[in-house]
Amino acid sequence: MFAFGVIAMVVIACWLMAATIGLVFKFVFTLIGGMFSLIGALFGLVFGLVALVIAAPLMLLALLPALVPTLCVVGLVWLVVRATRSPQPGHAPQAPPQH
Repeated sequence: MFAFGVIAMVVIACWLMAATIGLVFKFVFTLIGGMFSLIGALFGLVFGLVALVIAAPLMLLALLPALVPTLCVVGLVWLVVRATRSPQPGHAPQAPPQH
């Protein structure tokens, strides 16, 4: 029984050593993979923002013919509302100072 106990302890010690080495490898490769993931995410963010800066004005220019009627209606509503509002007592227009 003593020999069996010693063999069992040796096998369990080898098992624990291998598990510890595997755990260390797992943590190291997790850190390295996370670092590469962060670097890739930053590159993606930078290139995505560059693409957005290039594409957004082109998209707005492409959508301008569809937006012109809406912009005209909004402008007309703004002009009508501004023209029909009564002047506020605290916001009387002031004459520019004369020198």
